[in-house]
Amino acid sequence: MSRRGKKYLEVKKKVDRTRRYSLREGVELLKELSYTKFDETVELAVRLGVDPRKPEEMVRGSVVLPHGTGKEVKVLVFAKGEKEKEAREAGADYVGAEELADKIEKEGWLDFDKVVATPDMMKVVSRLGKILGPRGLMPSAKTGTVTFDVGKVVKELKAGRIEYKVDKYGNVHVPVGKLSFGPDKIYENVVSVLDSIIRAKPPTSKGTYIKTLTLSTTMSPGVKVSPESLREALGM
Repeated sequence: MSRRGKKYLEVKKKVDRTRRYSLREGVELLKELSYTKFDETVELAVRLGVDPRKPEEMVRGSVVLPHGTGKEVKVLVFAKGEKEKEAREAGADYVGAEELADKIEKEGWLDFDKVVATPDMMKVVSRLGKILGPRGLMPSAKTGTVTFDVGKVVKELKAGRIEYKVDKYGNVHVPVGKLSFGPDKIYENVVSVLDSIIRAKPPTSKGTYIKTLTLSTTMSPGVKVSPESLREALGM
């Protein structure tokens, strides 16, 4: 007995499992696979030809999606003085220092999506590693969330900047918008992510870098996309 519902099995028939779609075809097919009443998130999964166990082959980065994610992002900033003012003016939802760390530590407060910190605040933030780390919320210099340029980063995060990191299996999973965006905007968001991932290719990576691409929505089956179609999409 299949664990999938009848509607899922019906739309799955629309996907030809024997072929690899072009990026444009894959994006356009997603609309036909939707059977829910809510606005689904579109997700991109990329399998890379890297060995994440090797530090020099770790792939991570960030990119500002041209059309955002379609989700309201709550940003918390650890900063004091002028940087606190800068963060508030840029639209940060919560700004503070020790009092926010105490609230997270003692009350289990986690009503935010992104965390930014100025370098001088990392002594306070570091004690939250066991809480924020497993949730992917720990600020990091590598993703630009430990910075004195808090105003710029807050604006980018609110506008739809996403961060990505290869998992232990060599996969990168990222949201690339909402189905209601329409094919053109989703396509442009996907191209921006793929361009960033390609630029993040480790010099030590040999052989095929992008092995597989899969597009899906929150509830839909995956659509396999031909990596070769990237050449056209990225103007390569």
